[in-house]
Amino acid sequence: MSGMTGDFSRLTDWVGRVHESYDTVTAGRMAAFAALLDRDEPWPEVGDPLPPGSHWLFFHDTTRQSELGPDGHPRRGRFFPDVPLPRRMWAGSRIAFPGVIRVGDAIVRRSEIMRVEVKEGRSGTLVFVGLRHAIGTADYPALVEEQDLVYRAAPRAGEVPPAPRTAPHDAAFGREVRPDPVLLFRYSALTFNSHRIHYDAPYATTVEGYPGLVVHGPLTATLLLDLCRRQAAGRNLASFTVRALAPLFVTAPFRIAGRLDGGGVALWAETPDGATAMLGEGRFV
Repeated sequence: MSGMTGDFSRLTDWVGRVHESYDTVTAGRMAAFAALLDRDEPWPEVGDPLPPGSHWLFFHDTTRQSELGPDGHPRRGRFFPDVPLPRRMWAGSRIAFPGVIRVGDAIVRRSEIMRVEVKEGRSGTLVFVGLRHAIGTADYPALVEEQDLVYRAAPRAGEVPPAPRTAPHDAAFGREVRPDPVLLFRYSALTFNSHRIHYDAPYATTVEGYPGLVVHGPLTATLLLDLCRRQAAGRNLASFTVRALAPLFVTAPFRIAGRLDGGGVALWAETPDGATAMLGEGRFV
């Protein structure tokens, strides 16, 4: 393909690779999660069910410090494909909740690379990586997530971003989020996410070309799920699909909103100028 640099010829060799991780659901981590979301809740007890979105808190990557790449992620070429592009972003997930994970559970995550696709877009070469995570106890998966990652080149001078998609206007509920470096730091610490675009402003702006620190995609999705919990208390999700359409930054407040729709919920995040940053759709049990 035209415009490509680096070796893209062997990326599909990573399809089918599997990795297993292990963790234990602790009350302390769940209490920290509630604090991050500004929820006034009692100390979690063994047996309490985990709220949706909290699975991203577990299975910390314990890559040694000397084996991290310049962006703070583990160096590529082991489980993740050796993609020769500098920017990596979470693009969305499709999550099913066939069971329940509880405080005190010893859990396992079986991750598999399902696809690697190289495409040429308006902004240059893009590499899409599809993952499947099955999470639960040793007996059964309580959560299955199909996750999409996208790798892209550094921005080019004069590059014109794609036209924004206007956010929906039929919200039944919502609130303003004022992101700041402290919020992003706490989420990075809680998830052991060392990607520098979330806490290193000089790196985010001068190396990767962003206007400021980037709000984690899973953090925005978690805020949407928390909004759903507050508006549909007592109802459990059977599935949740989320797509990231535009990045959010600490440079300005953004809005999260949604509406209940029969047996489901529609959720979205709006950029400061009213474009859609993220779309979510959930179905209740």
